[in-house]
Amino acid sequence: MRSIISFATFSLATLTWAAPARKRADFLPDGQYFPLANGFPNPSADQIKQIQKQAFGTLPNGAPPASISTDGLTNLKLLALNELFEVAFFTELVYNVTNKLPGYDLGYGHEYVLDELNAIVAQEQLHALNANGALQKFNAGPIQPCKYSFPVTDFQSAIALAATFTDVVLGTLQDVNQIFAKNGDDGLVRAVSSVIGNEGEQEGFYHILQNKRPSTLPFLTTGVRDFAFTAIQSFTIPGSCPNINTIPLKTFKPLNILTTDIKPVTQNLKFSFKKADAGVADWWDQLSLVYINQQNVPVVKSLQNTVVHGDTVTFEAAFPFDEFEMNGLTIAAVTKGAGPFPNAPAVAQAAILGPGLIEIS
Repeated sequence: MRSIISFATFSLATLTWAAPARKRADFLPDGQYFPLANGFPNPSADQIKQIQKQAFGTLPNGAPPASISTDGLTNLKLLALNELFEVAFFTELVYNVTNKLPGYDLGYGHEYVLDELNAIVAQEQLHALNANGALQKFNAGPIQPCKYSFPVTDFQSAIALAATFTDVVLGTLQDVNQIFAKNGDDGLVRAVSSVIGNEGEQEGFYHILQNKRPSTLPFLTTGVRDFAFTAIQSFTIPGSCPNINTIPLKTFKPLNILTTDIKPVTQNLKFSFKKADAGVADWWDQLSLVYINQQNVPVVKSLQNTVVHGDTVTFEAAFPFDEFEMNGLTIAAVTKGAGPFPNAPAVAQAAILGPGLIEIS
C-alpha cells in the first residue's frame, strides 16, 4: 500500500452530481445542518476564536477593497454557497468518523484522520465566514445555508466525493480569480489564491487516503462558475436554499455518465440525459460532447450510437485519453453546436447539459 494509513481501496472513476443517492439516515435526516454547536454560520466573537484555534489560523484582518464589481459580488456569493455546502459535508463526515458508525471505523490511523478532518471543518467555516463577511461589508446580504443530502454510505465513498468536489473547487477558483482580475477586483485575488493553496493541501490528503498520487497534474483542470453552481445544487434539497436566487448564475440540466470504472486509456464513454432537457426535437446531430481537462483547449466529440428509450437518451462519445494525457478531473458537457470552443467559459456559454465529472489518477 502506498498510503501511510491502511484503508480498503476504493475507486470512484466517475461521479454524476445531478442525481445523488439517498443520504445516510442516521445523521440529520431532515437535511438541516445549521446552526452548529459553535454557532456557525453566525458564531459569536468568542466562538470565532475557538474556530480559529481548531483551524490553526485566523480570518484575514486586513482592510477590504473600497469597492467591488457586480461580477465580483457574484463570485463572493458562489464562494459562500460552496463553503456552506462543504461545512455541512465535513461536519457529517466528522460525526460519522467520531462515532465510528458502520463503514467509518478506520482502525489504525483513525485519530490522525479525525484530527485532520476537524481542522478541515474549521478551515471551511472560516472560508465561509470570510466570503459572507465580505458580502456584508459590500452591503450585500450573506448567502444562507440550504438543507443538504449527500450520496455517501462509508468513509471511502465520502473521501472520493470530497476529492472530486475539491477538484471542481480548485478549477472554479481559477475562474473566480480571472473574473476578479478582469473586473478590477484585484484586491481580492490574493486571499482567494491562498484558499486555492489550502484546498490543494486538502486534495493531496484525500488522494493519500485513496492510495493515489498526492499531485495529479502539472496544470490543474480549470472550471467555470456555472458548472460549480449546478454541481452544488445537486447536493441541496430542492426549495431549501433561502436566497440562492440572488446568485445570477446558470443551472444546467443533468448529464449522466453511465460508464463506470473508467481506465486511463482511449475509449468510448456512455452517457445519458432526459430527452426533454435537450430541447432539440431529436436532432441529435446538433449536439456535441465537450471535455474540459487541464489548461488545454476543450475537446469536442460527436454523439455516437444515440438511442432513445422513452424519455431517456443514451449515447457514446470518444474519450481521447492517450492523445491528451487526460488524467485528473475532466468536466464533460453537452453543447449546442460543435464550436470550436477556445476555452472553458465558451463551453459553458453553449452548454445545455452538465457537468459530468470524470476522475482518473
